[in-house]
Amino acid sequence: MECLDANFPVCHRKVSLEIKGNKTEIVICSYDDHILVIATQIGAMGTILHARKEEGMSVEPTFSVSVIFGKRDEPMLVATARRLIDHISSHVPSKPLILSLGLKDHSSETLKEIVAAVDR
Repeated sequence: MECLDANFPVCHRKVSLEIKGNKTEIVICSYDDHILVIATQIGAMGTILHARKEEGMSVEPTFSVSVIFGKRDEPMLVATARRLIDHISSHVPSKPLILSLGLKDHSSETLKEIVAAVDR
């Protein structure tokens, strides 16, 4: 990840876009021990999830995702965290993901656009 500000100690990137008529702000921060992704349409943190890649003998990677705070009955949020940790672990294998989603719209289209914006 490219650092926006060399004077700021944490490498970060900001993305602003409109998704289905909702202004969406995304901030991605790379700390020494984890990646933080905040995506908001409501100006607040929303649901916070923790995702990490499980190391094991399996050929296929497995991921652990848990809701730390917020909506526990939204399977699409867990799927989004799983998709993001899958992408992130291919670039930075040992860093877990903290994901904050404060969204007005939890549709699959919105979540796919957020994943695409983070992947860029």
